Amino acid sequence: MELSDANLQTLTEYLKKTLDPDPAIRRPVCSLTAEKFLESVEGSQNYPLLLLTLLEKSQENVIKVCASVTFKNYIKRNWRIVEDEPNKICESDRIAIKANIVPLMLSSPEQIQKQLSDAISIIGREDFPQKWPDLLTEMVNRFQSGDFHVINGVLRTAHSLFKRYRHEFKSNELWTEIKLVLDAFALPLTNLFKATIELCSTHANDASALKVLFSSLILIAKLFYSLNFQDLPEFFEDNMETWMTNFHSLLTLDNKLLQTDDEEEAGLLELLKSQICDNAALYAQKYDEEFQPYLPRFVTAIWNLLVTTGQEVKYDLLVSNAIQFLASVCERPHYKHLFEDQNTLTSICEKVIVPNMEFRAADEEAFEDNSEEYIRRDLEGSDIDTRRRAACDLVRGLCKFFEGPVTGIFSGYVNSMLQEYAKNPSVNWKHKDAAIYLVTSLASKAQTQKHGITQANELVNLTEFFVNHIQPDLKSATVNEFPVLKADGIKYIMIFRNQVPKEQLLVSIPLLINHLQAESIVVHTYAAHALERLFTMRGTNNATLITAAEMAPFVEVLLTNLFKALTLPGSSENEYIMKAIMRSFSLLQESIIPYIPSVITQLTQKLLAVSKNPSKPHFNHYMFESICLSIRITCKANPEAVASFEEALFLVFTEILQNDVQEFIPYVFQVMSLLLEMHKSEIPSSYMALFPHLLQPVLWERTGNIPPLVRLLQAYLERGASTIASAAADKIPGLLGVFQKLIASKANDHQGFYLLNSIIEHMPPESVDQYRKQIFILLFQRLQNSKTTKFIKSFLVFINLYCVRYGALALQEIFDSIQPKMFGMVLEKIIIPEIQKVSGQVEKKICAVGITKILTECPPMMDTEYTKLWIPLLQALIGLFELPEDDTIPDEEHFIDIEDTPGYQTAFSQLAFAGKKEHDPVGQMVNNPRIHLAQSLHKLSTACPGRVLSMLSTSLNAEALQYLQGYLQAASVSLL
Repeated sequence: MELSDANLQTLTEYLKKTLDPDPAIRRPVCSLTAEKFLESVEGSQNYPLLLLTLLEKSQENVIKVCASVTFKNYIKRNWRIVEDEPNKICESDRIAIKANIVPLMLSSPEQIQKQLSDAISIIGREDFPQKWPDLLTEMVNRFQSGDFHVINGVLRTAHSLFKRYRHEFKSNELWTEIKLVLDAFALPLTNLFKATIELCSTHANDASALKVLFSSLILIAKLFYSLNFQDLPEFFEDNMETWMTNFHSLLTLDNKLLQTDDEEEAGLLELLKSQICDNAALYAQKYDEEFQPYLPRFVTAIWNLLVTTGQEVKYDLLVSNAIQFLASVCERPHYKHLFEDQNTLTSICEKVIVPNMEFRAADEEAFEDNSEEYIRRDLEGSDIDTRRRAACDLVRGLCKFFEGPVTGIFSGYVNSMLQEYAKNPSVNWKHKDAAIYLVTSLASKAQTQKHGITQANELVNLTEFFVNHIQPDLKSATVNEFPVLKADGIKYIMIFRNQVPKEQLLVSIPLLINHLQAESIVVHTYAAHALERLFTMRGTNNATLITAAEMAPFVEVLLTNLFKALTLPGSSENEYIMKAIMRSFSLLQESIIPYIPSVITQLTQKLLAVSKNPSKPHFNHYMFESICLSIRITCKANPEAVASFEEALFLVFTEILQNDVQEFIPYVFQVMSLLLEMHKSEIPSSYMALFPHLLQPVLWERTGNIPPLVRLLQAYLERGASTIASAAADKIPGLLGVFQKLIASKANDHQGFYLLNSIIEHMPPESVDQYRKQIFILLFQRLQNSKTTKFIKSFLVFINLYCVRYGALALQEIFDSIQPKMFGMVLEKIIIPEIQKVSGQVEKKICAVGITKILTECPPMMDTEYTKLWIPLLQALIGLFELPEDDTIPDEEHFIDIEDTPGYQTAFSQLAFAGKKEHDPVGQMVNNPRIHLAQSLHKLSTACPGRVLSMLSTSLNAEALQYLQGYLQAASVSLL
């Protein structure tokens, strides 16, 4: 694409169309419009430069913003260079982008600046510092500009670039990068910090100037956190006085001009103080010795902050970070003395913990009107910034050294709260809510998502509290009364499921099933989640704690209520309910068969509805898992039922494939593989009609499609190789074309071997005869160009499978037809030295049977120059049996995990319940490969008496010979 006015105009029109609310214009199925057009041109040279030109020169703000978002997403998808894949952005475009993006970002309005800043950090993650050495210098020089719009642009970019230091693993490469950043950035940042503080004093009465300056201070404080996270840099240790004194004075600052009237949104002052609390907590936790002189004044300042800050939502982040600071301090033995006094503990409990555990009007509003966010915070632990979570962490921290006194103080509060509730439940229900939360935080010492509470406070009687205060709420006649308390009760069961006795859990199950009908989204979601968690609990012998027999009386009502819950307002795509459906199927197994016709109808209707606009990945995943379970369970009892599943599902599947619903296609292929593998006889014609379409290159370009498509093609080969050979022989080159594409990629070569192994194992020999030599040539070319451990392992399995299928002589002949004496080279350079690397029971067995055939059924091994390799090959085979696997990988080999590639591309998500049984191609032929070796050697020695024994006695090492004698003994044979 040229940088021309005509192309700028075309791009403008298409960007406008992407904003159209009508999906027919935005995402058409057939015509090349809007999103499809942009997708089709993004590989062209100059495309990113056109976008940057557009956002610089366009007169329409909406187009500028749209171009900046499109540019950022383009960079996200394409900047990383993935091994084996074409470079999606040409080098000249990369150079031009890096040359222009920083000045363009700094001169853009804030809305666009944020998008370009994100794009710089994505590029920086890949290219900084090696391929973009002048980035830092360019940014630091802008600090001198005195223009805070520019300075804040630099700070924002630096923040998005350096914040990854907070979660990167330690490595020499990371230390080198951080040192480079500190050398260039620490001093200018400190000078900017001091200058900005002075400007704040100068402009103390200028509200608009203060807003800009405090935005800078927030970013500076965030950068301080990132640069200090991995270790305490020498520069910051030397300048701790400057930073900590100023942080402390900012914590105690109160300027009326910075206060906001908004009760919801945190103002700049609150955001800055929150970040300073985080910074102080970081130093208190990681650098306590160096921070010790400053700690008492921070504790005092933060304590005063907590007791003077109101209950408004805008202070939530500040209060939770301030409490988290106290929690991190009270856990350290160094600071234990600060909290030892009974009055101090009482004061903390009374003034900080109890007030911040209260269920406020804002919480009630979230519970009712923003239930998805409420559940995400409460159930999934993303409540890290909530007051309740911070108060709970502080309770845990205090219990580390003062469990007895803290439990005593809180027991009094819990009792008085429950008494208040009992006086007038309908008015005082929030008292009970706080009491339950207090008991939960007091009793929970250690918790995991998978198992709930794993360690509890022994001073709290959890079962007694459950029977007296939780069960009565869940047993009440109306499921819609006191929804918050119902949710609390259900959550209590969920959290303490390992502490509450099994008989109480069994009593709870019908109560939970009943609450699936509650109108409150939070209540019926919690009920579904609690059931799902209970169904995964393990008892003795790793069996489920709750059995299908114990669930028998509830099967119908459970399934009815779960599917009904999906029709409740706000829960049509509720992932917790769908996960509970999946888990119920898994637990109940054949008990669900009578309900399958109704269940599969509801699941296919749901599938059709959500395929129009897939937006909930977890929900979709559990839905496909549930479909797979329905198929597995039913067809295990009645294999003929597979046809009725195909009838129910294929219409929806066809629509998904025709409409190219990218998110669902990998799932559809997995379910189709499962169905096809269920067929015992000839492959149905409906599958054969689809076969040519599966070989289309466009399907193979999406990485998420590759594993399920390979699996589906393997199912075709297993079930219908002869049909393919007779009715679709013209498609065999296409099948091998797929193999050729996969084998060229380091990331996907193993998938290419899966396909090739199935072709060799199942296709009639005559149908692939003409292609065999070319297959081997391709493999040798790849071996020469880029030999990796993964490729070698797969190659070894393949050649041995080939040997098992076609015979050792055929293997030797095909190698030597490519190049004279190549068979010997492969034995000497690949099989003998590398066989120890093969992993997996079936893979090792294939290699053992293949090598046994080479040793005992290949005449050239006994009477040509290959004979010298006979003993080393036998030694290698005995090593494969007896030595530990060689799992070393050369340093230069590194594989980018498919899931790590940036940008939105539907990743492959393996369906657990569509799993394939491990297939053993030599299973029927050979049971024990050691015995098989002994029997084969016996047969060979019978054919050439004396030869085998003399080779063994003169050349095989003693340890290997001893193992071999053991095999011969076990097989009851001897050598002649």
